[in-house]
Amino acid sequence: MKKQLQFALLGTLMVALPTFAQDVRIDIKEFMFAPVDLNIPPGTNVTWVNDDQIPHTVMETHKAFHSAALDTNDSFSYRFDNPGTFEYFCALHPQMIGKIVVSAQL
Repeated sequence: MKKQLQFALLGTLMVALPTFAQDVRIDIKEFMFAPVDLNIPPGTNVTWVNDDQIPHTVMETHKAFHSAALDTNDSFSYRFDNPGTFEYFCALHPQMIGKIVVSAQL
């Protein structure tokens, strides 16, 4: 009985734990962002890494964030502290698009 109570208490604690922020990588390769769509909790740090042989940028459509031109192996990071939907694109190749949804309800 004591072990069952311990497991029940542990299960309750695990359910009550908040979603912790993390570090996430988005690869830029073959004129695409991968993953294209991303759902993350607030406080997550996202890093885009250019794996292509030509420069790319990361620009949010409402200018919440933007990178300089990223050469091969260059990276750009942004910490998403507030909930919302953030659509972005490459200013040099506007057909390259992505979307990040920040929600505490993950």
